[in-house]
Amino acid sequence: MEQNACVSRILEDGSAEVMLAQDSACAGNCHQCGGCGGSAKPMVVRADNPVQAKVGDWVMLDAKPGAVLKAAAALYILPLVLFITGFLLGEHLWNKGILISILGLLLGFVLAKVLDRQMSKKGNVYTITGLAKRPRV
Repeated sequence: MEQNACVSRILEDGSAEVMLAQDSACAGNCHQCGGCGGSAKPMVVRADNPVQAKVGDWVMLDAKPGAVLKAAAALYILPLVLFITGFLLGEHLWNKGILISILGLLLGFVLAKVLDRQMSKKGNVYTITGLAKRPRV
């Protein structure tokens, strides 16, 4: 998945902080839709910078699909699985399914946060693959 981004800062380790324009659900007609408040705010992410891009450069950014899927699974699936497991075990063993399921959901969110920190220490999800032309507005 490649996207255009603008380099906003070069970090000490040589990686870059880039700004991605988030795609809106209304396909750029925000003034007609109003669902996102009329403007999509850019998202700032860290990216490996093997091409030595400089601040202000427009670049092509590639996302590592495995890392994106792991992050999605940690954030969405893990809490849901622990919620359902907690309900089933709590109802079957202690007749307190709702209470145990809520504890399972909270544990899922805590584990998702821990996994997010672990994955961010392993490296950047994005890599700059080359320079791009400045998009026309």
